[in-house]
Amino acid sequence: MSKLSKMWLVAVAGLMAALVIAALALPRSFQLIALSDVIQCLLLLSGTIAFIPLILRSRARTRLFWVLITLGTVLWLSYQLFWTYYEVVLRKDVPDLCTWDAVLFLHIVPFMAAIAVRPQRLRDEYSARVGRLDFALLLVWWFYLYVLIVMPWQYVMPDVATYNRNLNDVYVAEKIVLLAGLLASCFTPKKQWRKTFIALFGMTLCYSASSTIANWAIARKTYYSGSLYDIPLVLSMACLTWIGLTAKVSSEDRDAPQTSTAYGVWVARCSMIAVFSLPLLAAWGMTDQEIPPRIRVFRLALTLLASFCMGVMILVRQQMLDRELVHLLTQSRDSFDNLKRLQAQLLQSEKLASIGQLVGGAAHELNNPLTAMLGYSDLLLSTQLTTEQRPLATKIGQHVRRARSLVASLISFARQAPGAQTPLDLNTLARTAVKLTEPQWKAMEIKVSTQLDNALPKVMGDSNQMLQVCLQLVANALHVLDDRGGKLITLSTEQVSGWCVLQITTDPAPATDHAHVSSPINPEEGLGLSACHGIMQEHRGKISRECREDGTLLFRMELPPADLPAAKSKESTVPVLWQSQPYA
Repeated sequence: MSKLSKMWLVAVAGLMAALVIAALALPRSFQLIALSDVIQCLLLLSGTIAFIPLILRSRARTRLFWVLITLGTVLWLSYQLFWTYYEVVLRKDVPDLCTWDAVLFLHIVPFMAAIAVRPQRLRDEYSARVGRLDFALLLVWWFYLYVLIVMPWQYVMPDVATYNRNLNDVYVAEKIVLLAGLLASCFTPKKQWRKTFIALFGMTLCYSASSTIANWAIARKTYYSGSLYDIPLVLSMACLTWIGLTAKVSSEDRDAPQTSTAYGVWVARCSMIAVFSLPLLAAWGMTDQEIPPRIRVFRLALTLLASFCMGVMILVRQQMLDRELVHLLTQSRDSFDNLKRLQAQLLQSEKLASIGQLVGGAAHELNNPLTAMLGYSDLLLSTQLTTEQRPLATKIGQHVRRARSLVASLISFARQAPGAQTPLDLNTLARTAVKLTEPQWKAMEIKVSTQLDNALPKVMGDSNQMLQVCLQLVANALHVLDDRGGKLITLSTEQVSGWCVLQITTDPAPATDHAHVSSPINPEEGLGLSACHGIMQEHRGKISRECREDGTLLFRMELPPADLPAAKSKESTVPVLWQSQPYA
């Protein structure tokens, strides 16, 4: 507890002590009455202010709980201010038939609603709007009960004795309901909330006992403000400040998970019971022959009016429930559709996993002959070869090494394990792809040109996997040109909007009736493109295809630039031969 809170509690204790000393030492006088009324107003104002930080720090239902507690305290304070105005300013006794008695009666209703909020429980899935309407039904019922039993003897046929007796009976019943709710809440397993409800129960019990005794004293003309009867009342008022300063708001209260809807159904049942009680109360009012006819007519008219108002509220509640049910039905349909899509994705994943296992097994089997071929090529290079034979043997070794790298990439793809990523130069990848596919495009009599940006930053990636993507895209472009008779492929690199772009473009097709299509590569268009799509996703990049109106086919590979560390990074594992021999 902070130093300010301690000083605050000391001040409240000082006000209590001053009232106790005055009640014991001073006789009945205007000074004693004024002192008592002012102290009670100050204590209620102190309690109201003490609850404001709890409202600001809490959320959701916890905030609603403290708002309702504060509202009940404010209504209590407003009635005390009215009482003080009469006794201190006007220097009159409060009238026996007082309209403000309804405020005193209704100030307990927000406390009852706060208990019904049940902030110590986990959050319900029950609709908050429907729940608030159920609370409104209960509040209207309590107000109807007050008007039905008390007000006829105030306005229809004024009778002070009957008015006071009925007011006390209804007020006692209301306090009993509040005490029962607080007592049930005291058994919550949460320690902090248990302390809060025990303190509220003690405060309410003290207030209920003091008000009952005070009403008994008023009936016997022995009560006056500042008398000993006010000491328990003042103690209950001081408890409000202590509760506000000692209560805590934990993170559990702010972020409680959802649970069942049993509580919401319970509240709805209570509100329905309140509605169904209207005909019973009307029958009671009509069959009681000891009540004057004017009051019976008043009660019947009041019941009809309350039935109409509560019927409208039930109609609105039903419409809200219908909308809620439609919303839940829509959510159920969406969830079912999502489940079907998820099942389809799981089936596709299982198919890809099976393909990965098949590819992994085949790749392992290919490693043995490739190792033998590499050994024989190296052995061949160590022999005496002619000038024409040595370059051919060198190319055999290079292609075998490239085949082994592709096999290693297939094994990595099958295991779903990403390879080590190092800084790569897209220009070097483009030159290497052109050089490795040279036998293919020369045999097709296709020309390949490059337009490379020397200032292009490097990208992060696995060299074998990225080279596999480049070779696959070049192979697709060559296949397209072979089908339609094109003669030119252009590889270009550039930086666009912060992305490093490698672009492969074919010359226009003879026919110009192609539709303009631009879309990402579909993973289902073959195993090669599926592997490329997965590789680009691992590298936070993307590939796309565009067929322009003139028949030009464009493959586009985009990657984010690498954020190079200050220390020297490991460079690309692309063969040095292709890094040192640019192709134009």
